Amino acid sequence: MITAVNLATPGHPYAGPLLIVAPVLAAVTLGPWLTALTGVLALADQVIFAVLLRDLHSAQRITQIFAVVAATAFAALLSGTRERKVRELTRVRQVSEIAQNLVLRPLPPRMGPLRVAAVYLAAEREMHIGGDLYAAARTADGTRLLIGDVRGKGLTAVSDAALLLSAFRGSAHRQTGLAELTAYLDASVCWNLAEPGEDDLAQECFVTAVLIDIPDHAPSVQIVHCGHPPPLRLHQGQATALCAHQAGLPLGLQLDKPSHRVDTFDFGQGDLLLLYTDGVAEARNPRGDFYPLAERAAAWSGQHPEELLEHLRTDLLAHAGGQLDDDAAMIALQRPAGRIWHNSRGTPHEPPSAITSRRRHSLAAPPPLPPPGGDSGPCGTRVREADRWARIGR
Repeated sequence: MITAVNLATPGHPYAGPLLIVAPVLAAVTLGPWLTALTGVLALADQVIFAVLLRDLHSAQRITQIFAVVAATAFAALLSGTRERKVRELTRVRQVSEIAQNLVLRPLPPRMGPLRVAAVYLAAEREMHIGGDLYAAARTADGTRLLIGDVRGKGLTAVSDAALLLSAFRGSAHRQTGLAELTAYLDASVCWNLAEPGEDDLAQECFVTAVLIDIPDHAPSVQIVHCGHPPPLRLHQGQATALCAHQAGLPLGLQLDKPSHRVDTFDFGQGDLLLLYTDGVAEARNPRGDFYPLAERAAAWSGQHPEELLEHLRTDLLAHAGGQLDDDAAMIALQRPAGRIWHNSRGTPHEPPSAITSRRRHSLAAPPPLPPPGGDSGPCGTRVREADRWARIGR
């Protein structure tokens, strides 16, 4: 455009100095070689104008030519620096993704009779991992899961999360009770915090967590709460918070006699279990309102756990204005209806409800589950009760 203006107005060569802008603008998007080529073209335009106007030896034209040369050199250097930073950032993101896959291994879509889906949202866009954690393991007769949140952020939180996940993966396959597994993980966190030279950190670090054991052949779920937001059970359009009858304390508090109580809840065919961290329940909108997770989850009308998490992910980001203040993780598990289950040897087994129906010589559906609000204990409530318990871990 500058060239066209100069050719259309040969008696007014004052548009020539604008050619210095061309290589500078090219450096914003182009590489150093293309930026230098843009500068060469601008320099050629300056020479052509000087020949046409017969002022090649004038002080003004020589100044413009040197200005274009200087701007081209500076723009090419700036473009090279920008591209180098982009490559470094790309490598950092690739390393971050590798670290996430090593620490937070992707969960398989199927674990025994369960359908499984998981999502992780990091508060910092440049990082793919933080203090939130989750893991799952198969046992001889069921599936065990862990979801938790390490106090703090940064590399220290990632290190503590990696330690707890490693301890879980190494011990979840053992045929011990859920309370014993929780006690072992608690001791592992305490041993790590008691490392020499870290006394100050040991007083401030702990991990909120929920451990879950889902047997393959029983319509129930066992849960140990360690100061973490309670899971939600979605059943017939209602969301029930599976709260502890006696609230447990986070892992790593170094108590002399920690107690970890196992609570049992109904989890039948067609039910869906939603696990989450406080980054989900405590996400605020611009007005300061918490995200109504139980209400939004209950309003979902889909059929598959991955669809639920995609719906909640989109809705959560919209609620928070596109950016979260804390890391967030969610796991959805569903026990499909009418499926043949398998034991550890791979032998097919019918669900208990099917066996009962066959014994009665009837094709009737299994008996309905109790109402979601009917769980015994002080935490058998729905929607609003979950918001109050979601902040117990802090």
